[in-house]
Amino acid sequence: MAEKSQMAAITVGGKGSSLSSASIFFVANKLAQVRIDSSILEKLSSSSNKNPCPTTIKYQISFPQFLTLEEFRASSTLLLSKLLLSSSKIRADIPNFICQTLNSDLETDTNNCSFDPIDVTEEEKCTLDAFLSVSALDSICALLDHGAASLSPVAETVAALSCEASKAKVSAFNLVDSGDGKCLKDEAGVASDLKVLLNGSKLTGKVEVDAVSSIPETYGSFREAMRVVHSRARVELNSATKCGIGGSGKAWYPSLASLAAALWNLGESSLIRVDLNVNSVGSDGLQSSLKLLIDEKCSTQQALQDAFKHASEAAFEKNYVQFVHNVNELFGLVKTGVTWEMITAILSLEGSELFEKNPAVAANEGNVKSDKKSEKKKKVLGKGTMAVLSLIKADEINSLQKLADHVFSILDPKVPAFGDFLEKIKEIVESNESRRLPKLPKGTRDFAKEQMAVREKTFSIITEVFKRHGAMALDTPVFELRETLTGKYGEDSKLIYDLADQGGELCSLRYDLTVPFARYVAMNSLTSFKRYQIAKVYRRDNPSKGRYREFYQCDFDIAGQFEKMGPDFEVVKILTELLDELNIGEYEVKLNHRKLLDGMLDICGVSSEKFRTICSSIDKLDKQSFEQVKREMVEEKGLAAETADRIGNFVKERGSPLELLLKLKQEGSEFLKHEGSALALDELEILFKALQKAKCVDKIVFDLSLARGLDYYTGVIFEVVFKGTTQVGSIAAGGRYDNLIGMFGSKQVPAVGASLGIERVFAIMEQNQKDQNQVIRANETQVLVGVMGDDLSLTAELVNELWDAKIKAEYIMVKKVFKIFERAESSGIPFAVMVGKQELDAGIVKVRDVKAKTEESFPRGQMVEELLKRL
Repeated sequence: MAEKSQMAAITVGGKGSSLSSASIFFVANKLAQVRIDSSILEKLSSSSNKNPCPTTIKYQISFPQFLTLEEFRASSTLLLSKLLLSSSKIRADIPNFICQTLNSDLETDTNNCSFDPIDVTEEEKCTLDAFLSVSALDSICALLDHGAASLSPVAETVAALSCEASKAKVSAFNLVDSGDGKCLKDEAGVASDLKVLLNGSKLTGKVEVDAVSSIPETYGSFREAMRVVHSRARVELNSATKCGIGGSGKAWYPSLASLAAALWNLGESSLIRVDLNVNSVGSDGLQSSLKLLIDEKCSTQQALQDAFKHASEAAFEKNYVQFVHNVNELFGLVKTGVTWEMITAILSLEGSELFEKNPAVAANEGNVKSDKKSEKKKKVLGKGTMAVLSLIKADEINSLQKLADHVFSILDPKVPAFGDFLEKIKEIVESNESRRLPKLPKGTRDFAKEQMAVREKTFSIITEVFKRHGAMALDTPVFELRETLTGKYGEDSKLIYDLADQGGELCSLRYDLTVPFARYVAMNSLTSFKRYQIAKVYRRDNPSKGRYREFYQCDFDIAGQFEKMGPDFEVVKILTELLDELNIGEYEVKLNHRKLLDGMLDICGVSSEKFRTICSSIDKLDKQSFEQVKREMVEEKGLAAETADRIGNFVKERGSPLELLLKLKQEGSEFLKHEGSALALDELEILFKALQKAKCVDKIVFDLSLARGLDYYTGVIFEVVFKGTTQVGSIAAGGRYDNLIGMFGSKQVPAVGASLGIERVFAIMEQNQKDQNQVIRANETQVLVGVMGDDLSLTAELVNELWDAKIKAEYIMVKKVFKIFERAESSGIPFAVMVGKQELDAGIVKVRDVKAKTEESFPRGQMVEELLKRL
């Protein structure tokens, strides 16, 4: 315990002062004193002087009796702060009394958890009664917040030691937070930190251990839960008033319940590894002594379960102070388990070496020498874990009990050495060289060799379909002048990536390929152009599964004057061809007409200036219910509720194209009375009949809720939705945009186009391959030339003959023939040519069919001819 003169002082009540969870912890454990801000004391004193002889009653400040001394002191500290922050009239005597009691050397009666009686007014009594339970609740949560923040890095470091002690495989730590929703940020963070600690270790990677592979998920959940608790604690500790314990408890319950569940899981995981560590201790005598000590002093899974159960029961009964007290007890059990995990990991990793040097231990713990030859080998620990162990070692340790006491003292947050230990762990994790590995920006991806093989094949299929329809390739800059892009995407314009001004021009990364295409056509005064483009686009979006900030689009567009609905028909037909040939599974093409949509809004009574913004709301119906969309239209966009309900009746219409079209064109239809919508229905009839003749109308769904939020659409609009189990949303979209090209020039050139969201298609294909256990070849190598020996000139001569014959070939020079087989099989290469001294002397080569595992010999001069026959 620090001397009073050396203690830090925590100031409460001042205008700029604020309590933190750490402050509560320090005062609760007598590591800091409390000081009331002088300005607030003066204010209270002057207020008291106005009524120097108030009528008072005897009152005893009392918290629930089940609180520990630490919890009682924490509750008293927060009570003091809340009294000073409240607007209630409190005489200076009361906060002074609480402050002096907290700073005194007297031990508070933990059986009673109360102060000596004091004189209070009736108003002061009401204020104290209102704050007592709330202060107890919030302060214990603060202790949990501080404790969890210190436990998390320690528990992860201890888990890293256990990974080495159990020689566990750590492939589960190969997680990367790419921001695409496939991996939780906290799980990836835990995995990354453990990889740093284990960097360079030669002990891991041998045994599959569930309690190790689940560490990222278990400890990531704990990180997530404690972050939520911390956010709430920062607010609750400095709030002046509350709506009573019920309201406060309900506010705390969701975050504390998650923390309790995460603690329980973490504790169980840690205790499982305690058993694994004990079983991996090399000495039978040491192992027996360790088991006896653990049975006596370590937490048990039953104790964890009981603590969690008691907390849950208290929460169910809405006894929230009891609930947080029980969660705090659970935290203590978990912390004890983590400490014993560290003790057992140390003994597993260094027990024999540690105690063999100390004869006193042999007498106490029995024979500690290992008879296993493998134990005599030098153990190569991770750079991080080795540094951690060096922080824990001490020369005076000569028994298991002393080792246990030493580790418990290091991991005791009340001891100054704990803060140093925590800081050094942080330094180890942050300074380790593997931490310097580069990281991808969120919403972007690298593509491994297998993924690139699939992508290249897919792009070739798409390009072939585009060329089949007479399209020509086009490429445009990855960034455009900002003025080119703005005003073209409606509400989505906020997602445009703006670039810093580096050359006197304001530029932005392209949002799609359609606007750059329109700019190109206008700039070059083209009157017709059928083009395709496969390139990356960029959106300042929130990354999620299947949604990226950088991704490929595959666009097909037809610009120019053509027969009515001809280009529209061909673009929709191309989309169905693409998706059929890519063979991804079931899909549907939702189709509508912008003029029909505008006519519908006009009929419903929407003013023309609100068409685009209401369309943007309707476009969300594939992700939200109509009630949610209606609320947005009415409350945020000022639409009348009756008008929104009329829109709701229309947008529910969807079905078979020709059947629904017939319904909408029947006599008396409001659409036929509207000029724009009547024109749209006539155009759709031409389109649907053409699609029927092209045998793809069965893939089309006429859907009046389809709006497509982009401002530049003027006619037919469509969107492709995947119907399989992989949830990726729309995978292609497009429509007619007759006025976009005219925005960049003096001449209007009508156009229609479609864009395939290839990243989402890849997500579907990758999932299909995983479900079907397909193995992807990353290369197209047809022949592996294997030469026995190190004659590069011979190898070059052989492989060059194959390259000259346009055969895809690789070479390898080895000493053992099975290396050739291994390489060919692992790479999926169908044939291997083998040449050794024997074949060289005989003037032959051996050709092996890798899959069939058969071999034939041929004269050297016939090698290329024979391989071409087989290929």
